[in-house]
Amino acid sequence: MKSGEPLAVSDGLPQPQRRQAVWVIVLGITLAVLDGSIVNLALPGIARELNAAASQAIWVVNAYQIASLVTLLPLAALGERLGYRRVYLVGMALFVLASVAATFATSLTTLTAARALQGLGAAGILSVNSAMVRLIYPSARLGRGIAINSMVVATSAMAGPTVAALILSVASWPWLFALNVPLGLLTLWMGRRALPVNPMRTHAPPVFSLLDVLLNVLMFTLVFLGAEQLGVRGDAAAGASLNGWALLAGGVGIGAIYLRRQWSLTAPLFPLDLLRLPVFALSMGASVGAFCAQMLAFLSLPFLLLEVHGRSHLEAGLLLTAWPLATVLVAPIAGRLIGRYPDGALGGVGMAVFALGLLLLGLLPDQPSSANLVWRLMLCGAGFALFQSPNNHTIVTTAPLHRSGAASGMLGTARLTGQTLGALMLAAIYAAWNSHDGQGEAIAMYLAAACAVLSGVSSSLRVRAATLR
Repeated sequence: MKSGEPLAVSDGLPQPQRRQAVWVIVLGITLAVLDGSIVNLALPGIARELNAAASQAIWVVNAYQIASLVTLLPLAALGERLGYRRVYLVGMALFVLASVAATFATSLTTLTAARALQGLGAAGILSVNSAMVRLIYPSARLGRGIAINSMVVATSAMAGPTVAALILSVASWPWLFALNVPLGLLTLWMGRRALPVNPMRTHAPPVFSLLDVLLNVLMFTLVFLGAEQLGVRGDAAAGASLNGWALLAGGVGIGAIYLRRQWSLTAPLFPLDLLRLPVFALSMGASVGAFCAQMLAFLSLPFLLLEVHGRSHLEAGLLLTAWPLATVLVAPIAGRLIGRYPDGALGGVGMAVFALGLLLLGLLPDQPSSANLVWRLMLCGAGFALFQSPNNHTIVTTAPLHRSGAASGMLGTARLTGQTLGALMLAAIYAAWNSHDGQGEAIAMYLAAACAVLSGVSSSLRVRAATLR
């Protein structure tokens, strides 16, 4: 540890370092999560300016998602070995450099490569952010710290199109990446001053085998690509479908080899040791289901508002802000409820409210008023906020302190896995109902509600599992 670096202790950082460290975490999460969806609205313009087909331009999004997904767990393990602070700051530095490259990209190949590097940098940030929160806050205030984290993740994920629309209304698409540079440099400067280093190690660090890292990358990549072909191109030629199944089978086969290698390790790269804990496993299942439901709704809502109900882009953008607004209002309340009531019960209630909101969106009348839309959207945002903070609190605190990095990596992995599943489900729905007359959107909302119910059941089961520990 260098002189002047704040050391993580059992009761968190003292003020004002704690406040500064929280701002670093908030800024980092905002940049990393926002960039996962901020490009979507600009894809037509990017394809047109760089002379690329729409099917090729989608890789500007996919490259970021895949790079993040496949490296979250390896970077979390690296954080347990080398320090969360180092992984976070190096990830942010790479994110800034990649943003510069994306800003000045003159071809789709260059832009896609820059986005992949951005995704790698984002994985460095997201893989350890929850572990950092556990070191920054005293145990008595950890619930509120996790609530802030959860609120920022949820609102950043939903705010991508709105922020993109504001930027694109006054500037060209490279500015979507250029604005990352000053904010990223500010985060780096503050992070070097405020972020704590890991406490003294009392357990053996996780085994970090390059072969296991390669297997982890191949497993997630092949499963993602296979599912993408089967879901997005379900109406394509039989050859594309066959390729999708082959990729999926390859990913599952490699995953079996990979998990077999991890099975007997005390601190595995893929945290099977944590997944053997029933409460942790149920929390992970609940998280995947919740983010799957969120992504189904998030991607189908623009079609519902623009195509089905004939709202303008401005009206749609303003209406959609009701969801993150409700999340911002409810997340602090959820943080205060942590510790007073079981996390599993809070999560179950939150998913019940979320499922009700989604179901009511699917049952909208033909010409709903703005008020009719707003309260349904706010119901969704409030329910998700009530679920996410307690669920994340369970995931983070169930893991032993020396495995905080693994738990943090699994948080991001669950989120990206759920979002990917939701996107693929919607692609399959639109392959069957592509007229955007409201039927496909309604089915998407019903399926999202079903996913939320399954998530709520998984969350509620933790109450019993916790009593049996």
